[in-house]
Amino acid sequence: MIRFGFGRKFKAPSRREVSRVLSLLGTDSIVLVGMMGCGKSAIGRRLANCLKLKFVDADDEIEKAAGKSITEIFEDHGETEFRDGERKVIARLLNGGPQVLATGGGAFMDPQTRKSIREKGISVWLKADLEVLMRRVSRRDHRPLLKTGNPEAIMSRLMKERYPVYGQAEIIAESREVPHDQIVSEIITQLSGLKDRPANP
Repeated sequence: MIRFGFGRKFKAPSRREVSRVLSLLGTDSIVLVGMMGCGKSAIGRRLANCLKLKFVDADDEIEKAAGKSITEIFEDHGETEFRDGERKVIARLLNGGPQVLATGGGAFMDPQTRKSIREKGISVWLKADLEVLMRRVSRRDHRPLLKTGNPEAIMSRLMKERYPVYGQAEIIAESREVPHDQIVSEIITQLSGLKDRPANP
């Protein structure tokens, strides 16, 4: 497991690092995991652009498949049915690599989804502290899990539940208030240092 974040001087990824990452991936995906508000979509798009890969947001694909928003799925069918659909959609998306795939906050908690990601992807946890997450999620009111009580208390509880599981990711990146391109550069540098992965059959 690789940890990185603070105190590292920013530099753009080298061509060699980018080439190494693409070679390492083959047909696999870079899969971003972490809490709501940690920057999976914003950082993911920049990461994909830097690597000249497509970016896919699993939540967007779930909404397309269901014909309704995530909030509506939660309201109409409940979290259990949402997680069922999420598991199936992510398993399908993982067959579309190489790509950068951003997953919802609860996706990595599912054992089958974690297994699928290990088999067809490299997981990157964008880790952020509570203050950063709350500042970001407060900008938009579309988080179903934060609508059932005190948002900060709910976020804190979710962090305690999820962070030990997120910690199983292959790379841990500190998501903080710096330019997203800096975090992208750090992720690419660390990806380029991973060992070769066995080819998928």
